[in-house]
Amino acid sequence: MTFGFAPSAATSMSPATDSANRLARMLEPAEWAAAGIPLLRSPREVVSGLHSRHRPIPQTAVVAVLDHEERLTASASFARRSVTADGWEFRNALLAHLRRVIPHDLRRRTPVRTAVLLYCREGDERWTEEDGAWMWGLRDACTLHGLRCGAYITLTRGGWQVLGEGRGGRRPNSTSQPTSLAEAALDQDPGPVRTGGGAVQALHRTAAR
Repeated sequence: MTFGFAPSAATSMSPATDSANRLARMLEPAEWAAAGIPLLRSPREVVSGLHSRHRPIPQTAVVAVLDHEERLTASASFARRSVTADGWEFRNALLAHLRRVIPHDLRRRTPVRTAVLLYCREGDERWTEEDGAWMWGLRDACTLHGLRCGAYITLTRGGWQVLGEGRGGRRPNSTSQPTSLAEAALDQDPGPVRTGGGAVQALHRTAAR
């Protein structure tokens, strides 16, 4: 009789299976829009405030918790460490930082605070699979921490963009110098309204399936 150990699911998983799992842990813009993510009343103010506080550079994520009046309650920033764009890895990182900066609201029947995510990255404002993984991670982390899932915002060289909404502006961007918090509150540069071209393309791609 021979005794042995069966390989674990982690070690026996084929590259194709792992890739399929990662694709399941991401959200496309159409799915994000269908999730009923609440709109930010003052997205420019939120983005400028987080940019001034955390001074993100590419591959930096800033997770922030807002109260019912959209005032900042807590925030944390960290560098992306995962080699692959995996929503599970991103969820764990977001949840770990949320737990460090604010108590959970799991005892409440309905969430009263909202978490938003600002991610600084290379490229343009068009949706990427990396964005989809961050969206999945943010939604799942909010559920596990008793928060309402809020906006996902990218910060690139071209400016900032609230994905799934088509709202954005030129400043701040990934190369601009942070302003003081007082200046950020007074920043009135309207910038062009982004059409969310990449998001629209992803929506069309999803609808065509």
